Amino acid sequence: MKRISRISRISVTSRPALLGAVVMLALTSASVAAADDGRGPLGVTAEVAASRHSVRVGALFGAGRVGRPAGHFCTASVVHSPQGDLVVTAAHCVSGTGDLVFVPGYRAGRAPYGVWRVTSRFLAEGWSSGEEEDEDSDLAFATVADPDGRRVEDVVGANRFTTGAATGATAVTVTGYPDSRETPISCTNRPVRHSATQQRIDCPAFTSGTSGSPWINGDGQVVGVLGGHERGGSTADISYSVVLRGEAERLYRTATHRS
Repeated sequence: MKRISRISRISVTSRPALLGAVVMLALTSASVAAADDGRGPLGVTAEVAASRHSVRVGALFGAGRVGRPAGHFCTASVVHSPQGDLVVTAAHCVSGTGDLVFVPGYRAGRAPYGVWRVTSRFLAEGWSSGEEEDEDSDLAFATVADPDGRRVEDVVGANRFTTGAATGATAVTVTGYPDSRETPISCTNRPVRHSATQQRIDCPAFTSGTSGSPWINGDGQVVGVLGGHERGGSTADISYSVVLRGEAERLYRTATHRS
């Protein structure tokens, strides 16, 4: 997971409670609107109001943990595919062997758009093949299904997964689920180059559980996924993403071109 002090954030609750309280007290309804439409103050984190766009982002749970406080451990989001059943997240969120479920629009213990079983996972070769994790390959796709045979894209819509976008060309909105909260948070800012293969964004309060959060530009394109360097970052205020280029494009093609 996104790390704090280089300790895996899958097992660390979050930063100290007092710090979290101070950060969240600073969040205002005005900044919620700014995060939703990409305008207004940059670098301000706010709780996300439910909307037709925000419900495309959801929480990942281990099977059987939906609705339990702090039961979710990562974030994922629906991206367009011919089959209408694809989500994108960080590779370190889905590289284990346990059964997982995706809950789009999860809020306060409720699953208003259903609980979707993860049926297959697609990890970049640099992550799935090597004995050591390659931070430049910290990206994954997963297919999801529900008992009624619906397509998740038909239910909540989808954003476009886009590779080759220039880092910092436009501001992006990052939306995710801290594992200490039961509602999503969002922040809009302009990414900057961290290295040739990694990009960085400054947004407060993105603690454990936000790995896999989509970085969405004003055209509804996913141009980053929280993860990569230090599994997403060693502090709550700075987050990372792999720069989405050739490997990401090949992985998307593999996930969408299936029989």
